[in-house]
Amino acid sequence: MRHPEGTRHERRNVAMAEELFRKVFTVYGGNFDRAGESSTEIKDRLKDLNIDANLVRRAVVIAFEAEMNVVMYANIGTINFIITDEEICLEISDEGPGIPDIEQAMQEGFSTASDEMREIGFGFGMGLPNIKKNSDFLKIESDVGKGTRVLSRIRINPDD
Repeated sequence: MRHPEGTRHERRNVAMAEELFRKVFTVYGGNFDRAGESSTEIKDRLKDLNIDANLVRRAVVIAFEAEMNVVMYANIGTINFIITDEEICLEISDEGPGIPDIEQAMQEGFSTASDEMREIGFGFGMGLPNIKKNSDFLKIESDVGKGTRVLSRIRINPDD
């Protein structure tokens, strides 16, 4: 597996953080009719918990971009959504083609979207760059022919 993104914060001791909410969403590849439902529910839950609007926006961008990548490229995937009193954590795993060159995929404008995906308004090459811009921590692992795992964290109180 390739590990080009990540920082020392990945292995934090989360045992001390109080978990406020956890849910796993299943996302089906090719199902554009239900695309966006997971990120909408994530937005609603964060608002219910009175999370700062800027943090809600960042989390929804991450969730939506990741969800759409699963819909467009993978067979199936999951979004593991966890809120603690310290952070919002989104872990997205899929069974798909994997990413052969993560560094290239992180470049704004790079896309492997098909013409069909572009015709319906996707494939601008901003998915992973938008995830990175909105994450305080990001790690991407991918096995070509097997799938990809994205771990994103947003600190609720960045000064802590």
